[in-house]
Amino acid sequence: MTFDELNLNKSLLNALGDLGYQTPTTIQQKVFSVMMSGRDVCGIAQTGTGKTLAYLLPCLRQLQFTKEKLPQILILVPTRELVVQVEETVQKLSTYLSLRVVGVYGGSNIKSQMADLQQGADLVVATPGRLIDLALNGSLKLKGIKRLVIDEVDEMLNLGFRAQLNTVLDLLPPRRQNLLFSATMTDEVEKLIVAHFNSPVLVEAAPAGTPLENITQLGYEVPNFYTKVNFLKWVLSQDTDMTRVLIFVATKQLADQLYEEIEARFRDNVGVIHSNKAQNHRFNVVRRFKEGEYRILIATDIIARGLDIAEVSHVINFDLPDDPESYIHRIGRTGRADQKGIAISFVTEKERELLAAIEGLMNYNIPLAPLPDEVEVSEVLTEEEMPRIQMKNSEVKPPRPEAGGGAFHEKAEKNKKVNVRRNHREEMMKKYGKPIKKSRKNKGD
Repeated sequence: MTFDELNLNKSLLNALGDLGYQTPTTIQQKVFSVMMSGRDVCGIAQTGTGKTLAYLLPCLRQLQFTKEKLPQILILVPTRELVVQVEETVQKLSTYLSLRVVGVYGGSNIKSQMADLQQGADLVVATPGRLIDLALNGSLKLKGIKRLVIDEVDEMLNLGFRAQLNTVLDLLPPRRQNLLFSATMTDEVEKLIVAHFNSPVLVEAAPAGTPLENITQLGYEVPNFYTKVNFLKWVLSQDTDMTRVLIFVATKQLADQLYEEIEARFRDNVGVIHSNKAQNHRFNVVRRFKEGEYRILIATDIIARGLDIAEVSHVINFDLPDDPESYIHRIGRTGRADQKGIAISFVTEKERELLAAIEGLMNYNIPLAPLPDEVEVSEVLTEEEMPRIQMKNSEVKPPRPEAGGGAFHEKAEKNKKVNVRRNHREEMMKKYGKPIKKSRKNKGD
């Protein structure tokens, strides 16, 4: 099937031709007909299957001209990077359409976004938090929304957006078409569907956990962090096929630490991105990686689903993720659009259980190989890798007071006085030289 066989207008077909798209993917074929029928849709699709076009094409095909400035389509995504990328894709698809799209997200000037919305928008792409801010201050009117798309809903729920999603759904008009995309069907996703969707049609492009056929997966047994660094430097220097390499690490701190370790070797060819980096830095690094100015990009899982970068030759799992499904999203950044890709994982002894969980999810065993002889095995351990000596904590009891009790500190001088029985007769003799007798008055006088 080609895009010409779908019920698309000439404007969209011309835009697809300019972009070089000819054949729809499985998810694009399945979603299009169901969504055009007006039914709610729940799409299960992995990263790299073309789901952005899967929901944009039917949305734009059904967009109706109106004199009002109110948006008709709302697309919710989990990260600011994904807002920008969806907005850019809409602009490319609407080259021959009269359409205005506005992207809104947190961490940027809300006043400029309010000004953009004031000029009118047909389609809004947003993160949940910023959308609520704009809706509650009156800058964004939601009463004209006819279609809602929630992309990467499982990732939104993982990031703690459940309450915000429910708030957004309550703000929208009840009569609308809903389209939801998720890589996995979790209990949380099902609860959201039951509460807010109207008998959605389930469209599945590939079962979650199925390894992508275009990706060759390899694993290496590596003992510790600094040996991983040595191996990474070696393989990046030896393999000339590594033209665009995406490296995933477990934490933001490790991302910065790894960048410091390899930056001297690959000075102008490496960038790092995670949620602590400033917004302009993140956009700039992604742009330079897309344009080929950076050969290497170090990233955390938070942006695994927010990057739409073509021609990633290799994905390296410097650390294995705790969630096995995140592994699928990571390696899905390569091998896109029928291209071949390679995913390499560095596996320590502690990560063996994580590897087993990943292999169980995929029903596929990743072949493991020992380190090449040329790679130096480091004896240096990070603080986290140091063996911890467990010592029994015994409570220190305070010393008992000496026999007889009393205070533990020396008494103040004023408190050292003792009570002495006074002898009035002797005191009078000392003072007057004779005893002074008390006399009683005769009551008769």
